[in-house]
Amino acid sequence: MSDVSRAEILALEKVELHQHVDGSIPLPILWRTMVENGLNPVDSMEEMKKMVILQADEEGTLLRYLEKFHYPLWVTQFYENIVEVVEGIVAAAASQGVKVLELRYAPLIHTFGGLTIRQAIRSVLTGLNHGAEENDLQVGLIIIAMRHHGPHIAKILARSAISEAQHLHQAAGVIGFDIAGAEVGNPPRLFAEAYRIANAGQLGLTAHVGEDEGPEMIWQAVDTLGVDRIGHGCSATSDRELMRRLARDKIMVECCLTSNRQTGSIFPGEPHSIYAFLEAGVPVAICTDNTTVSATDQVKENLLASTNLKLDDLATIHRRARRASFIAGLDA
Repeated sequence: MSDVSRAEILALEKVELHQHVDGSIPLPILWRTMVENGLNPVDSMEEMKKMVILQADEEGTLLRYLEKFHYPLWVTQFYENIVEVVEGIVAAAASQGVKVLELRYAPLIHTFGGLTIRQAIRSVLTGLNHGAEENDLQVGLIIIAMRHHGPHIAKILARSAISEAQHLHQAAGVIGFDIAGAEVGNPPRLFAEAYRIANAGQLGLTAHVGEDEGPEMIWQAVDTLGVDRIGHGCSATSDRELMRRLARDKIMVECCLTSNRQTGSIFPGEPHSIYAFLEAGVPVAICTDNTTVSATDQVKENLLASTNLKLDDLATIHRRARRASFIAGLDA
């Protein structure tokens, strides 16, 4: 067992490659924004906490986990609110020693209050730029297409993402493209054209896959979508040939230790797949997924990983994650 201390991990320069806006809004900001807009469904922040943070008796399925995203969407339909919550997320990450932060976000589900897709994207970029200036870290945005919205919407979002790409702007911009949401019934191959568009627009490619489905879906993400990285990918460990492929092509797996147990991707008592990936030579990143929903942060995730890893191992993981970031211009 490792003897890495919390203080040592806090001092470590960390790289966050997989964190969602909706599931990471700091609770005090979420509560205050709800109250100010008359949207609070309960009378206290303590009551609200149970509604947006996954409880122990709710763990075990991805769908129960996704239900926690309903209430944040009530306030993130307005430009100013989105800017504020993103600034809060960036500040919270910086306080954990994060120096490179990639946030991911599904703009379409933030347009119900009248924002256009472009406005929904620009609001996050505004918050990222403000937060980066105030907290001295490097940031970028990955655009998500929700699987259940279908392939045609994904193509529209890929084109919208390209219009705000980092390489077309002076400040922080869109750096990548992703699909997320329920895996069952929504195979990656359906989104091949959207990924072709994103790739043509010089965006990095990642995909939520292998969290709630088997390794065959990861093969599709690799062979059909051409991803550079994989979100979660827990089921890959059951396929030796796939593990060899990920290692050979240096396809990084964005590992989220807490949320993978909460969604049932990793069964109670089983070691997390991050250790199997490392043993097989598959590059990994240590990620939070959703700091509010999972009640976690970068320090907690690294402490969990340190059960079987030394401080030097953690530092190496973050250095490699930095090299795998989609943010252009990072030094090695």
